[in-house]
Amino acid sequence: MNAKNKNLVEIHLAVFLFGLSGLFGKLLTLSSTIIVLGRVFFSSIFLLILILYVKKDIKLKEKNHYLYLIIMGVILAIHWSTFFESIQVSTVAIGLLTFSTFPVFVTFLEPFFFKEKIKLSDIVIAIVTLLGVMLVIPKFQLGNSSTQGVMWGIVSGFTYAILSMLNRKFVKEYPSLVIAFYEQVIATIVLIPFFFLEKPVFSLKDILLLVLLGIVFTGICHLLFINGLKNIKTQTAGIISSLEPVYGIIFAAFLLREIPTLREILGGVIILSTVFHSTIKSK
Repeated sequence: MNAKNKNLVEIHLAVFLFGLSGLFGKLLTLSSTIIVLGRVFFSSIFLLILILYVKKDIKLKEKNHYLYLIIMGVILAIHWSTFFESIQVSTVAIGLLTFSTFPVFVTFLEPFFFKEKIKLSDIVIAIVTLLGVMLVIPKFQLGNSSTQGVMWGIVSGFTYAILSMLNRKFVKEYPSLVIAFYEQVIATIVLIPFFFLEKPVFSLKDILLLVLLGIVFTGICHLLFINGLKNIKTQTAGIISSLEPVYGIIFAAFLLREIPTLREILGGVIILSTVFHSTIKSK
């Protein structure tokens, strides 16, 4: 297998594992914030061991970069907490599909970050995506669990879009491994107060699942994805990433018996189509 094919396999495997990470929102009986705390805690330890092993320098070049990475860590904590909250109050399908709207948010945020004009086609994409989201909601009521799931999912997508913009700024300055480590350490610190507020009781199963989520479905996933970008275009990786909700929904149907409705499937097709279009258009 040549280097390019190997990297392609790494991207596909990373996206597959990312897609399955949403299932932990249902497999664990803990709150969304405690799930994320466990995730970033074990992932941080794994990344630190790796940094020490490969002897990467974690010192930042400028003092204000520390402030930026603190902000990015806070955003990561919000992103993952709202993502799991979306899945817990609704379904894996709703959580994954609404989170997948993030490339559309990126389309609107890029002009703000890089001082460009918003195009008419961007507005059309946003409207079509909104129609897809509306199909996912069976009945728009704030007390409805599906509506709440969609709202949390959209917040998750929006925060991830901001995070991806900031990541793009710093990935030119530092190795992705170092950025991921800082983000997840900060997210751990931000979420520690919730541990003392909620005082969760962990079973052995909970601890094992959190270790698995933190090391395999977060740490190793990120490394596979980052390494895969060596010989694979970002555009190609973005298109492959569109499969993430597909994997999650299929496995949720088999393992959790969460069968998406026809409306959710149709809404999902519309959302993923706009995501696909936004990914192509960004290049």
